[in-house]
Amino acid sequence: MNKSKEVIGRRAELETLEDCFNSPKAEFLALYGRRRVGKTFLIREVFGQNFLFYATGVLGGDTAAQLAHFNEEIARAGGRNLPVATDWHQAFSNLNHILETSKRTGKKVIFLDEVPWLSTPKSGFLAALDYFWNRHASARKDVLLIICGSAASWIIDNVVNDTGGLHNRLTRQIRLQPFCLKECEAYFKAMGIDIPRYQIAEAYMIFGGIPYYLSLFRPRYSLAQNVDGIYFGEGAPLGNEYPNLYRSLFRNPEGHMHIIEALAGKNAGQTRSEICLVSGCTHGGGLTKVLKELESSGFLREYQAFDKKQRDRIYQLIDPFTLFCLRFSEKRSLYSSDFWLRFSTTPAHSAWAGYAFEMLCMLHLPQIRRALGISGVLTEVSSWKSKASDPGAQIDLVIDRADRVINLCEMKYASAPYAIDKKTDMSLRNKRAAFLEETHTRKAAHITMVTPYGLKKNAYEAGIPFQITLDDLFE
Repeated sequence: MNKSKEVIGRRAELETLEDCFNSPKAEFLALYGRRRVGKTFLIREVFGQNFLFYATGVLGGDTAAQLAHFNEEIARAGGRNLPVATDWHQAFSNLNHILETSKRTGKKVIFLDEVPWLSTPKSGFLAALDYFWNRHASARKDVLLIICGSAASWIIDNVVNDTGGLHNRLTRQIRLQPFCLKECEAYFKAMGIDIPRYQIAEAYMIFGGIPYYLSLFRPRYSLAQNVDGIYFGEGAPLGNEYPNLYRSLFRNPEGHMHIIEALAGKNAGQTRSEICLVSGCTHGGGLTKVLKELESSGFLREYQAFDKKQRDRIYQLIDPFTLFCLRFSEKRSLYSSDFWLRFSTTPAHSAWAGYAFEMLCMLHLPQIRRALGISGVLTEVSSWKSKASDPGAQIDLVIDRADRVINLCEMKYASAPYAIDKKTDMSLRNKRAAFLEETHTRKAAHITMVTPYGLKKNAYEAGIPFQITLDDLFE
């Protein structure tokens, strides 16, 4: 096992991989996460020197194409004299021959990448994989079988939660998440890019914590120049990433993209009924399946409005890059390649950044809990909207704590310490009063401000009991 210094973050994942490698028994690991999040890089960096066999699926390839590439890897691994497989049973029989005749000592790592692409409809791939593991690999002590895929929902449905031959066969699983802000900062430093946290946060608000997207930054460019070069410019590497992203994850992505685009129209999210109304979809198993797949792939979150029943659950689009593309994709054809450089100095940029910062906060709830000193306290996260107050009141982040305290979080984006004026102070007080009156909660409810640089010292700032800054989100 190679403990590469090139891996940024991923401490828990590295510990799991090390445990698998040092285990005295056979291990079967499923690794999944969205496209470009660094799954293949992680496995290559850690186990590249220990691969007995490595094969990857081909996007859009039929069974014959998948088998052809698998056969090439069999030959490369020492099986040139083995019969060319025309089905998956023979392909895994050849793989077992390589395993049994290997002279390698220690753990033998078999890495099957993009398994959802390998397993084409009615190909028999899963049955052959099941037989290979149950009949051969699991009986040995020196095998680490790793399957990987970007289509997280496929891995979960067909392997993790399989009720057939692969049921309970996995010994470990890892869902690889995008980088958090702290890991983004470390990644930029490793690339020799020295930018302040404020700009790292904006980069996150555009590209999320996706390592591949961040790897496209150039050290000598400003943040705005990098955004233009990566997304808006002619031949930009991420110019067509939005449709490609969903096509790589789902076999029939049009329905998923239709739901995504419907959800993008309402920042706080929508109920199933609202999604059906906006998108034209119908209630039923099809919608349930699409929502489940989008959630397991990390594009949306399902949550409950405060003090509501199960049927009132809300679905919110939370992928920063998808939100960015849906907001600005038309600008790529209407404007020149320096759009973001010009846009970043306009009031419209501040309006966009306000919502994008809210999403950044939603994606760093563990850091918010830590800043509040409640990492070990059981909490429920929700939103709340008044039905009676005038003017209307809404709180997008409510943290309901088991220690009988509720944090009513207000997320405000600003390039300097945020100044609460008389109008804002009155709005915050009215929101809290409406919340207490309509929910009838007996818990203490406190306004909690989340801002990049904290609050400006004035008479109103003293009335805010909890403040969280951008530095807290980097912890």
